[in-house]
Amino acid sequence: MYAPADSRDLSDPGPPLWEQAAAILVVIILTQAFIGPVFAPTQEETPILRLIWLPVYAIIAGLIAMRPHVLVRAWPAWLILGVLVLQAFASKWWSIDPGVTQRRVIAMAISSAFSIYLGIAFGGRHLPRMLMISCLIMGVGSVIMALAFPSIGIHQLENAGLWRGLWYEKNQMGLVMSAGAVAAAACLASGDPRRLTPAITLVICAFLVLMTQSKTSLLCLMLGTGAVAGLWAMRRGGAAFAIIALWFGVVLTAGALYVFITDPAMVLKTLGKDPSLTGRTDIWEALMREVSERPWTGFGYQAFWGRESVPAAFIRAETQWPVPSAHNGWIDLLIQLGWPGAITVGITVALATIVSIFRIPGSGAREGYFAIGYLLVFLLLSLSESVLLSHANLPWTLLLAILARALAFSPDPVRAPLAAPRRRAYQTTPRIAAHSAHVRVQRPFPVR
Repeated sequence: MYAPADSRDLSDPGPPLWEQAAAILVVIILTQAFIGPVFAPTQEETPILRLIWLPVYAIIAGLIAMRPHVLVRAWPAWLILGVLVLQAFASKWWSIDPGVTQRRVIAMAISSAFSIYLGIAFGGRHLPRMLMISCLIMGVGSVIMALAFPSIGIHQLENAGLWRGLWYEKNQMGLVMSAGAVAAAACLASGDPRRLTPAITLVICAFLVLMTQSKTSLLCLMLGTGAVAGLWAMRRGGAAFAIIALWFGVVLTAGALYVFITDPAMVLKTLGKDPSLTGRTDIWEALMREVSERPWTGFGYQAFWGRESVPAAFIRAETQWPVPSAHNGWIDLLIQLGWPGAITVGITVALATIVSIFRIPGSGAREGYFAIGYLLVFLLLSLSESVLLSHANLPWTLLLAILARALAFSPDPVRAPLAAPRRRAYQTTPRIAAHSAHVRVQRPFPVR
């Protein structure tokens, strides 16, 4: 028999401190904080950046090698990861840049294996707490960078005056800080008595999102933390409050969807965006024409946006902008792996969402509803950023970690057998037992 892996008690101390520190280091590097802007300021793959990743891969391999007997219990997640990796690797044979595809498939496989490790090793509320500490470190570093080294921490030319902290540009910082805010809110909702650090982290993350002036990041922060707060309030308020809150939530969501479908331009103007989403709709229209040329294969995993890519050059010439990505995870996936890749990843995301919903009453509550809050953020990000099936990206890492912990199983605890009652010497058990529960048991007459 098997039981969910998150059924362990909240008294579980989690991994040792040195293992937590190693995992935090890998998470920070996966966000490409500081290292990317310093060693690859043009956001292109460089030989020195590849060398920096080698010790990171060694750390990941060491962490996984420590827990083989535990990680094997996440075999459903390993099977899903195997399908995704094989599908991406197969695109090497028709990729427009086979070398880049091969290297980045290997990188994606290693970082995705680390995701499964995170989901299993950091059970319960330990995953959001580890992410919260990681984002607190990066948040403090971003504040220091913006104040002490504004030429690095603040945009100087494009988006002048907006904060970017330790990253290439402001949207990357907003994306990481919104995830950190959700993790901090989950720590507050999990019942953990340590509340000062989550409160400080939540304030810093919200402040940095505001300093980016990224409306997508702000919406992600509000959506994720609002979902955590709403589920926590529903649990604390009782059944009647939960039903009323759920009814209002469904009505408001349906109303918002209706308004957006019928008049999207008005909604975008209200949010301060032009109807073309800062030129993104032009990019999407041009990319879908490229998708129609290779609908079943795509142009190869992570191969489309290279400097020497001819089809990417046509997109950049048409839009009159050095487009770095599709700014839409699903379209970027279509351009890389075609419809088969998009469908496989879509099933993976849907499965993670469904199992997380079923976990809400039990394991979801113990972790502070982190999975649901983060999944809402991820789904919104996938519509505006290339975060699906990424080779080095925090959003995809956390999605796989949530999926792995939801699908993992561990053996039920084996109870010790009940001890047999002691008998006195020369005392035998009665050979005739009562056949009815209503029979009155009489004591034997004393023998004189």
